[in-house]
Amino acid sequence: MNRPRLLSNCAALASLGREDCGAQLVEFAVTLPLLMVFVVGIFDFSGAFTLKQKLTNAARDAARAAAAEPATDLSRSLPVSVNDAFLAADNYLAANQINDCGIAATGSPTGLTWTFTASGNGCASPGLKLIINRGYYFPQTGAALPSVTCASQSVAGGQTAVIATCVSIQYAYKWRFGRVASLLGSAVALPTEISATAVAMNEN
Repeated sequence: MNRPRLLSNCAALASLGREDCGAQLVEFAVTLPLLMVFVVGIFDFSGAFTLKQKLTNAARDAARAAAAEPATDLSRSLPVSVNDAFLAADNYLAANQINDCGIAATGSPTGLTWTFTASGNGCASPGLKLIINRGYYFPQTGAALPSVTCASQSVAGGQTAVIATCVSIQYAYKWRFGRVASLLGSAVALPTEISATAVAMNEN
């Protein structure tokens, strides 16, 4: 008499196990896209932060190298100080295994600002842009942070202008986070490049 009841209990437990297994599969299918977004986001944003730090260091090295040089040859198409800044930035990128996109120290200046660009050598678009402004000036008090274009700041009457060298590096960064975030049905607009700017006061 107890055997049929025992069999029915076993069948109920087996069906319950199958239902739990199905629920676990559904939960995994629901959480997998979210897990992928978190994992890819961690790697993507940490990579962007690391690149930002390296570009900042490269810009600082370049600004210091140029600011320490005399400004007596700035009328040339490529002054020694600008070339030294270019080489300092390029060598830093190479030492840290960052593709320099095949950039070369060629180009004509606009005033005291030299701009070097490159997008080849396997770099993502828009590539690499290096801006060196040997005549960057800003007010002695109340100055704002330098812009990515290294454009000089306005100096009000009665204030002293500080003459310095500004170096800006803009580097293309290929995000993967946006494509993964689309799995959750959301569009994410991320910058196409990482930039860093540094300023050093001219010594000569």
